Amino acid sequence: MNHPAIAPGRAAVITGGASGIGLAAARRFIDAGMKVCIADVDAAALDKARVTLGADTLAVRTDVADLRDVERLRERAYDAFGEVAVLMNNAGIGGGGGPWSGYEGWQRVLGVNLWGVVHGMHAFAQRMIDQSTHCAIINTGSKQGITNPPGDTAYNVSKAGVKTLTEGLAHQLRSTPGCKVTAHLLVPGFTFTGLTARRGTEKPPGAWTPEQVVDELLARIGRGDFYVICPDNDVTNAMDYARIQWNADDIAKNRPALSRWHPDYAEAFAAFMKKNG
Repeated sequence: MNHPAIAPGRAAVITGGASGIGLAAARRFIDAGMKVCIADVDAAALDKARVTLGADTLAVRTDVADLRDVERLRERAYDAFGEVAVLMNNAGIGGGGGPWSGYEGWQRVLGVNLWGVVHGMHAFAQRMIDQSTHCAIINTGSKQGITNPPGDTAYNVSKAGVKTLTEGLAHQLRSTPGCKVTAHLLVPGFTFTGLTARRGTEKPPGAWTPEQVVDELLARIGRGDFYVICPDNDVTNAMDYARIQWNADDIAKNRPALSRWHPDYAEAFAAFMKKNG
C-alpha cells in the first residue's frame, strides 16, 4: 500500500538527488507516475542524473546550506508542478571532526546535514500544508545520530539534530488542524552510496543497494511508520533495536557515556546483544 502522496501525476522534490538513495528514490517516484525535481550541489552529477531519468525531470543545482538556494528550489518546483507532494531532504556529507578538532569540517557537515534540513522545512513545510492535500516530508537521518559511535562526532551531531527536528516536525504536523502532511525519518543501514563507494569500487556483501533502501522506505511509509530504520545484509532490525536500547539505557542506568565502546562494559554488552539482538 502506497502513501497517498505517492500517486501518478503528483510531484516530488529530492535533495541529494543526483546519486545514491536520492537518485534511487527519483527512479521509484518516476516509475509510480510522479513528476520529479532533483536537487544537488554537484552540477555535473545533476546533469548526468537528469539524462538517466528522462527529459521531463527537473534538475536544479542547489546548495542546501544556503536558505536562499532552497527557496529558489521551492519556487522552481512550484512553478513547474503547481504543488509538491513529497519533499525528501536527503542531501548529506561526511568528514566532519572530533569534539575539539576539524572545525571547518564541523561547519560543512552541520551546514549540509542539519541546516540543509532546517532550510527544507522553512522553505516547503507551510506551503505543503496550505495545499490541503496528502503530502509526505522524508528526512534522511543515520543510525550514527541515534547510537553515536566514536569517530566523526560532527556527523553524529548533525544526524542527531535531524532526528530531533523530524520528531518535532511530526508532532507539529499532527497537531495542526486539517493538516494532511506526514513526516518520516529515514535511517538507512550500511548502504553502497557515493559516501561509502570511495572505500572501494565493489559493493561490500554486507551493504544494501540504494534501491533496497528506497523500497523499504516506500513500504514502511505506506503503512504509516515514522521511524524507517533499515536493516542491511549484516545487521537485522533486532540488532539495531537492541543497540538503540543499550544506548538509551546509558542514561537510565547512569552508565558512562557510550558504554557500548567502554572496555569495562564489553562483556555486559555482548551478553545483552546475545539475549536481545
